[in-house]
Amino acid sequence: MDIILKYFSGLTDKQKEQFAALYDLYADWNSKINVISRKDIENLYERHVLHSLGIAKAHNFRSGTSFLDVGTGGGFPGIPLAIFFPECEFLLLDSIGKKIKVAAEVASALGLSNVRFRHARVEEEKGKFNFVVSRAVMPLADLVKLVRKNISSDHKNATPNGLICLKGGELAHEVLPFKQVAEVTDLSDFFEEEFFETKKVVYVAL
Repeated sequence: MDIILKYFSGLTDKQKEQFAALYDLYADWNSKINVISRKDIENLYERHVLHSLGIAKAHNFRSGTSFLDVGTGGGFPGIPLAIFFPECEFLLLDSIGKKIKVAAEVASALGLSNVRFRHARVEEEKGKFNFVVSRAVMPLADLVKLVRKNISSDHKNATPNGLICLKGGELAHEVLPFKQVAEVTDLSDFFEEEFFETKKVVYVAL
């Protein structure tokens, strides 16, 4: 939890309580349904919660902004972002029912009222959102093709609506087809831990 406070000092007491509760909730659920690798649960705050919040370092969002989290798994990046942006609305989507169950149970325990859940493939989701967020679920070109239909034409933020992905490694080739509309932010600019050396936030205006 200290690592969250290290980089986000302006959290409300409620947000601090919600972030602090994440470890026990995920450790408990992970013992029943494996949504985070067993050896990685110890690194929950750095590799999952803080990583998700990298989107909040790269972009700010106004009240009422809507998000679709594609391939959310156990709730990343959606749940940390929903805690951080309580005035925004989130739909967390995953094709694996037991993962959506964990995410929904965690959100319920936290009292998050700005999050909905759907067990479905992204191809089935017809809703419109300001942003689609995702954590390395598939190559960028494939994801853009699938989610373009879900981007609303109603803009609420300084950043035009689009796709925001958390990705790692060498991305020049992936981003090349979108270089006119893409913006890549290095998370190492914000977070000093070694884990973030190759981690990036990729935004594509759609």
